[in-house]
Amino acid sequence: VIWALSAVIIIQGIVIFKLLAGKKIKQTKPIEKAAPMIAIVIDDWGYNLNNLNILARMNYPITCAILPNLNYSINLIRDIHKFGKETILHLPLEPHEKFRLEKNTILTTMDENQIIAILGANLDNIPELKGVSNHMGSLATEDPRIMGIVLRELKKRGLYFLDSLVSAHSISKKIAVETGIAFAKRDIFLDNLNEAPYIKQQFHKLKQKASLYGNAIGIGHDRRITLSTLAELIPEAQKEGFEFVFVSDLAK
Repeated sequence: VIWALSAVIIIQGIVIFKLLAGKKIKQTKPIEKAAPMIAIVIDDWGYNLNNLNILARMNYPITCAILPNLNYSINLIRDIHKFGKETILHLPLEPHEKFRLEKNTILTTMDENQIIAILGANLDNIPELKGVSNHMGSLATEDPRIMGIVLRELKKRGLYFLDSLVSAHSISKKIAVETGIAFAKRDIFLDNLNEAPYIKQQFHKLKQKASLYGNAIGIGHDRRITLSTLAELIPEAQKEGFEFVFVSDLAK
């Protein structure tokens, strides 16, 4: 609080400036800008256990997307939860290019009962989920019938949907709004090239997006170079004022 002194400045009969004696002038605090938030997603867990040791040392929020029905899908869950990470189902959906399809991939030719049965089996294979993201799915995420069935079922289970955004023509957000399910989408792929300089470049873009829009989601994969590079970059970003969160903190 500042006490004002009394002063009047008059030029040619016109009051130019006036302060009133004894009046309190309340100082306004500067508005604190919220820290930009970043969610990191690591896809494709379940093929092996090779990188769990790196994940264990990453003491900040990471969302792990686990593929169902793989050799290590279930074995991973206990350790990932022990490390304090968030788990989501990485749901196999039909892509335009039909190669290396995972078991129980949801196809656009399936009827509603088939889709619900496969989705249910995949969800039940990965316990304690917070949400679901699409594995592949460039064709399925463009199909309003498929995404309507999937998102309605996810809403019944109280799960969010993260669109990995593998198609520029994805209609997932539109269907999510109509369905009323919590939704988020990928902003940056971090490791399309399996090289540390590229990952660092993409991480810089992710920080720029978060600074501009308030938050951003980056997706990488269960690879040693990706995790070790992020383990180097994230603490530096925290010192710069970025807050790392789970996808569930951003889905709405």
